Amino acid sequence: MEVKKVAVVGAGTMGNGIAIQSAISGFDTRCFVRKPEKREKAKAYAETYIAKQVKKEKITQEQADKASSNLVYSDTLADAVKDVDLVIEAVVDVLSVKQDIIAEIDALTPDHTIFASNSSYIVASRFADAAKDPSKVANLHFFNPPLIMKLVEVVRGPHVSDDTVDTLVQYVKDIDHIPATVNKEVYGFIVNRIFSAITKEACYIYDQDIANYEDIDNAVKYALNHPMGPFALLDMTGIDLEYDVLTEKYKLTGDLADKPSVTLVEHYAKGEYGLKTGLGFYKYDENKKPIGQNELKK
Repeated sequence: MEVKKVAVVGAGTMGNGIAIQSAISGFDTRCFVRKPEKREKAKAYAETYIAKQVKKEKITQEQADKASSNLVYSDTLADAVKDVDLVIEAVVDVLSVKQDIIAEIDALTPDHTIFASNSSYIVASRFADAAKDPSKVANLHFFNPPLIMKLVEVVRGPHVSDDTVDTLVQYVKDIDHIPATVNKEVYGFIVNRIFSAITKEACYIYDQDIANYEDIDNAVKYALNHPMGPFALLDMTGIDLEYDVLTEKYKLTGDLADKPSVTLVEHYAKGEYGLKTGLGFYKYDENKKPIGQNELKK
């Protein structure tokens, strides 16, 4: 199936970035978020981002004007998803929320519409039955920030049709990103499964007072050659997101080993979510630059 019209539900960092990239790539794109203040914030960011791309000579003014006309921020879900070929959901990673939103959208869209979830961990087979045709429900996992991070995981769940997978792979290519097809559903897919293992061990080392978070980050960054350490990455993606993901996993498995670590729970309880709140494992200055623990001791 050829995708022409796209709707993105959720206009946080992920949803808004996906919508902007889709519009810049030539797709008729509508973005929906329920709260007016968040919708206006997302719209303002899109305008600023597109203008900066022209200034940096990444796109022409003509392309910018086209992208701006492609991107519409809808104030109702019905308007956002009307007659679209693809809906990308980028709401909170909680199973019940996924089930509710797909059922709501499914009642408003044509039969051919594909529903793609940007969930980081929850496999589509757990909520696909909320749609009339589960074969058109799949995971399409972007990475933060989606305007920079090129990889997108396309997950071939046991219920997903080949046509759905092929259509999503082509869409990823059409928005100038790189598809990675995951041939079987597995918790965390490719990237986050590996990241979760690293994060779990990093939190264990920190909780046991074996090393502080900054030294752990430096070890991973400078010895393993990762671009950033696990705690800096948690701050960037959101400690609240990691807490929600692990809480959902614990609900599913009942395994105490799957519960969020002590340090994650403490930061979450204090509202210290990382970069978005100015404080997480690191403290951030007015320019959103991290102030490390070692620097605070000086």
